[in-house]
Amino acid sequence: MVGGKTMRLPDRPRVVITGAGSGLGRALALELARSKSAQILIAELNKESGEETARLVRDAGGEASVVACDVSRREDVLALPDEADRAIGGVDFLINNAGVAVGGLTGDVPLEDWDWVMGINLWGVIYGCHAFAPRLKAQRSGAILNVASAAGLLCTPPLAPYNVTKAGVVALSETLRVELAPAGVTVTVLCPTFFKTGIAASGRTHVPNSGPEAIERLMARSKVQADGVARAAIKAVEQNELYALPHLDGRLAWQAKRSAPQAFYDWIVPQVFRRMG
Repeated sequence: MVGGKTMRLPDRPRVVITGAGSGLGRALALELARSKSAQILIAELNKESGEETARLVRDAGGEASVVACDVSRREDVLALPDEADRAIGGVDFLINNAGVAVGGLTGDVPLEDWDWVMGINLWGVIYGCHAFAPRLKAQRSGAILNVASAAGLLCTPPLAPYNVTKAGVVALSETLRVELAPAGVTVTVLCPTFFKTGIAASGRTHVPNSGPEAIERLMARSKVQADGVARAAIKAVEQNELYALPHLDGRLAWQAKRSAPQAFYDWIVPQVFRRMG
């Protein structure tokens, strides 16, 4: 059901997850395996890490197949519906999870890094929704979870390229939710803050004194890590929530921005930015 009503995932749902070789993608796969005995197609650039996730999924009570997929390549993502038909017999739940990070000020970040992050974080999600939305609409059931970030809601520096991609994912999710609701298909956008993943190590930064080690220390402080984020995300999908914000700091910051948007950007954000150096 949609329109504010709950939307329970079926038993043994057929799930496609991009970027499930590690981090949040792996946590989502394992949570679905444990709680739903899910049948999962892992679409992963690193085939070796994808196979490791598949092994863990099977150990947790699910089924898993792996397909090599670079989400920045249109042809890879557009092939996924047919891969899902072949591997797991269709799809009930699409999770567009694959993502990378780029930090830096506008004008300092090379345009090549803008291209890189846009190709994965935004175009990868666009390709996934484009490939699967017609199929879910035709079968008149299903769910989509797009992994964005609190950065897409708050848009604080010095993360201009990352913010733009995640804000785009939020906008796409909001739009797609309305488009697909008449067909009984739900859309949720996940907007976490900091938790431990591999995104810092694989990211590109152009901010002095903010390399992967500093970011990973910040991530390690979070009381809600990847497994908790995964549980919150799946709960939000089943409760048919548009926004999933699993971290308290993200919820409070978003509330502050919505209550006083100009003050948020004219007073609060500059203070945080100065503390970061």
